[in-house]
Amino acid sequence: MTPVSTRGGKSGPRALAILGATGSIGATTLEVVARHPDRYTVRALTAHTSAEPLLALCRTYRPEYAVLSGSAGNAALGRRFAQLGCELLFGAAALEQVASESGCHAVMAAIVGAAGLPATLAAARSGKRLLLANKEALVMAGPFFMRAAREARCVLLPIDSEHNAVFQCLPLEGGEVALRGVRRIQLTASGGPFRATSLERLAHITPDEACAHPNWRMGRKISVDSATMMNKGLEVIEAHWLFGLPAERIEVVIHPQSVMHSLVEYLDGSMIAQLSHPDMRVPIAHALGFPERIESGARALDLGALGQLTFEKPDHARFPCLRLAYDALRAGGTAPAVLNAANEVAVDAFLAGRLRFTGIAPVIEETLAHVAGGSGETLERMMQADAQARRVAAAQAERRGMGRAA
Repeated sequence: MTPVSTRGGKSGPRALAILGATGSIGATTLEVVARHPDRYTVRALTAHTSAEPLLALCRTYRPEYAVLSGSAGNAALGRRFAQLGCELLFGAAALEQVASESGCHAVMAAIVGAAGLPATLAAARSGKRLLLANKEALVMAGPFFMRAAREARCVLLPIDSEHNAVFQCLPLEGGEVALRGVRRIQLTASGGPFRATSLERLAHITPDEACAHPNWRMGRKISVDSATMMNKGLEVIEAHWLFGLPAERIEVVIHPQSVMHSLVEYLDGSMIAQLSHPDMRVPIAHALGFPERIESGARALDLGALGQLTFEKPDHARFPCLRLAYDALRAGGTAPAVLNAANEVAVDAFLAGRLRFTGIAPVIEETLAHVAGGSGETLERMMQADAQARRVAAAQAERRGMGRAA
């Protein structure tokens, strides 16, 4: 298994495609890009159906292409974009088109969930510098995705703050991260908003409460994943594929201050960590500029003002989703894809008020138990498992709906 690679990369990207430009990662990427107009141009911006926010971004950044992946063709809307010198494309296939077209040097893959997999894979296959914020690409199709990236000599750079931190703490040899001498990696987690909430209270958590993250500014789905710690579980699976380490050498530690973003422990007892404010501009700027360092706009860290940093082990009774993610990683094959699909369905049901917060993990566990495992070596098999898991999870969520067993 070859871990994350930067072989074949140039000193820094110039023409960028930002997939998911109207989301939090996309918006933050554009903030960093705006600080360096001499280094980067925006080639393409995409959104799902948010036409007006996308139009506003195009008015500012003047890309050559814009994509509304969840909308059908609209000639009148296309003319509004054309007035800005921007060609508007429609449909999911257009995402793959702009992710792989020759005029684009780097792709920020920031579409949340399974919907981002085809375009992210297209960017990898075309040998782009790929700034990977779509963890589901590796959770769903890790072996297939990494093989495609290696064959195309894709320059793969992680954007999740934890994986970017690990990447910064590992040496590079011949353009690939060197694991010789590494005992384990530790991914830090804030513990979310319910780290100290009574277990009895969790059954009555509202979507707004779950989305009120104490440290990070994120979208609603990923905020719920942080509250359940499924986000950290998915990151464990992602780390397995990025860095080539088994589950036993990837640990999670709760760090409420969200200042130390991850650690690498070496065989001699040394530990190297990356610290910064909880600000996504830091990992984004690191990946944009790599191997150089560029200004991110994040404020400097004042350790004296922080006073102390604390750490604790995660409680699997409070965070059963983390255990389920480790189980899926160890099972291998299609199990991670089933886990991800079931989680997306369960979180959607919770955000829609159809499922209790404490019903999310049982829906996922029942789906894993009911969907047969299998080989994960082909994209077709992964997508079949994803579709089957969504059907089973939807039925489980309906059965466990509000007022029923949670």
